[in-house]
Amino acid sequence: MASYNPYNPIRGIGIGTSAVYVPAPSKYQWDLQDISDSDAGRTEDELMHKNRLGQKVKLELEWEAVNLEEGSTILTAFNPEYVVLEYLDAMAGTYLIKTFYIGDRSSVLYNAITGLWDTISFSAIEQ
Repeated sequence: MASYNPYNPIRGIGIGTSAVYVPAPSKYQWDLQDISDSDAGRTEDELMHKNRLGQKVKLELEWEAVNLEEGSTILTAFNPEYVVLEYLDAMAGTYLIKTFYIGDRSSVLYNAITGLWDTISFSAIEQ
């Protein structure tokens, strides 16, 4: 089981005494998504009217060469409908705490000889 790591871009899942820690991901991609009004689009003069209502963070996470215990810890920690993450935010330049929901999870090619999953990956999208 992983412990607190100040250099992990995912410092904790849940906050306080109930925090769960996962190993640092092999891939950590921070994305900022614009949420546009349903009337957004181009007009006949070819001008784009984005009508941004807000923005949400999306984290693309992937772990490589994960053993069975680590894989179970990661997938269990991110299994609730919503998770509170302390994560490294590229725009803020620091760690923030926000609530996320988790996209489809995948675990690719378990190798029985080495006892490892090739990858475990999913997206965490700000609520």
